[in-house]
Amino acid sequence: MSYKISYQLYSSRNFPPLKDQLSVLKAMGYDGVEPWLPAYEEGAETLRQQIDDAGLACYGFHMPLDGLVNEPAKYVEIAQALGATYMIPPFVPAEQRQDTTEFWQRIGEQLATGADYVSKHGLKVVWHNHDFEYAALPDGTRPIEHILGQSDDVLFEIDCGWITRAGADPVAELERYADRIAAIQPKDTAPPGTEKDDGWAPTGDGIIDWPRLAPLFKETSAHHIVTEHDNPSDWKEFAQRSITYLKSLGL
Repeated sequence: MSYKISYQLYSSRNFPPLKDQLSVLKAMGYDGVEPWLPAYEEGAETLRQQIDDAGLACYGFHMPLDGLVNEPAKYVEIAQALGATYMIPPFVPAEQRQDTTEFWQRIGEQLATGADYVSKHGLKVVWHNHDFEYAALPDGTRPIEHILGQSDDVLFEIDCGWITRAGADPVAELERYADRIAAIQPKDTAPPGTEKDDGWAPTGDGIIDWPRLAPLFKETSAHHIVTEHDNPSDWKEFAQRSITYLKSLGL
């Protein structure tokens, strides 16, 4: 199965201007981009025009969880301006996290409330994971189970790199949440102890066994794939190597 491949613009935040990156990504073969805040802070309409001009699409965008909870109408307007379907809260700041099931259930309930609100506009709420969702709570459960456990309407952008770093198995998570996955991030990580680029790697250059994982992608409900690297020293090399490798897998 051939997927649309998008690029998380956070990956090249340290190489402005953003608008100059778009035509480069298109030439590499990317179909879309996934913005993060503040990429659209100065105007979602302006960014949408730049994306359109480059011949790309915006399937989803990262947004603050607080925005979904406290300003959902504002972010619905941003989604509509960008032409995006998927509204993706990606994070709970460390200082806000609590080591209880009740806390993570509340996060799941907030996402469920947001999903119900935005569904009236044809939009979907999608959670994006890091590593902390896979650290066991005192009762042995994991935050991810509570985040996604409050409503089937909350979907999942699964980040395989962070799952691997957390010591969990991305195969098991792809299988467990197959019918909830809206997007797949084939983020790769270098061997533990690697300092270059904060230990991240282009897809295919790290330690994750993608030939083992890739066949599972088609068993999920994923709409598209999103490449991401948290701190590349050369964003163009990361973007090109990643999409070339993914296409070599038939994705």
